[in-house]
Amino acid sequence: MQKILLYYKFTPIKDAAAVRLWQKTLADSLQLRGRILISPHGINGTVGGDIDELRHYIKMTKEFVGFKDIVFKWSDGGRENFPRMSVKVRPEIVAFDAADELRVDEQGVVGGGVHLKPQQVNQLVEERGEEVVFFDGRNAHEAAIGKFKNAIVPDTHTSRDFITELESGKYDELKDKPIVTYCTGGVRCEILSSLMINRGFKEVYQIDGGIVKYGEAYGDDGLWEGSLRVFDDRMIVDFSDHAKVIGACSHCGGPTNNYENCAWANCNELVLICLQCKQNPDLLYHSQVCRAQAHLAQTA
Repeated sequence: MQKILLYYKFTPIKDAAAVRLWQKTLADSLQLRGRILISPHGINGTVGGDIDELRHYIKMTKEFVGFKDIVFKWSDGGRENFPRMSVKVRPEIVAFDAADELRVDEQGVVGGGVHLKPQQVNQLVEERGEEVVFFDGRNAHEAAIGKFKNAIVPDTHTSRDFITELESGKYDELKDKPIVTYCTGGVRCEILSSLMINRGFKEVYQIDGGIVKYGEAYGDDGLWEGSLRVFDDRMIVDFSDHAKVIGACSHCGGPTNNYENCAWANCNELVLICLQCKQNPDLLYHSQVCRAQAHLAQTA
């Protein structure tokens, strides 16, 4: 039986290259596949494989002093959801372009938001009602198919867009409100919450374990609605058999949570498209430009 592990840990790493070599050797020896990023701030990984091999991976990874208390989250799937095992060193484990601003010590991110368990999130909303603001820490296309009810979705294409968004002034009226940041597994909100606090947001929280842990606790019977976008061959994850479909087909506007890669090979964008519109090959393009370029290449 196979599973997928999701995890991250913010801790100072003096020799990221040595940690990369160790992690690559370990993962390859266990025939795991996935993606691991290592930086001076810590580690961020998603790996799939046999359960026994994943348990051994956890045991060995925790032998590194800075990783001994990593919280590993289990998800359905396996090694076949990834094309290879990729382990890379980067300036950041999430690319916010905030490497010089982010501060990390042995306890994690310095000056980040208060961690809330899923039950504490619901309790906060029960106590303070509509005053609570959910703030999406992902890219806008992820929020198109799933988000917390009434959440604010910033205009972001990548994580690098968040600093510009926060400094634009459009969210200044929220600086005195209780804000709950959220993202897939929690790693992006570790950084986002600290960036918000540094820019004057006074009461900032983050969901411990992210959407994944909240979905495990409440399924589709809580404050979350829709599907969770994931970055492997699964594309989406639903927390129950009655998940709400909140996405809208980019062509007919019908309900869908189905993403397809743009049919033009040189485009890295996704197309949110319903299964009926998907039957028309001319609709499997992110834009008219992509379609024109693809047709031009076919006739060349």
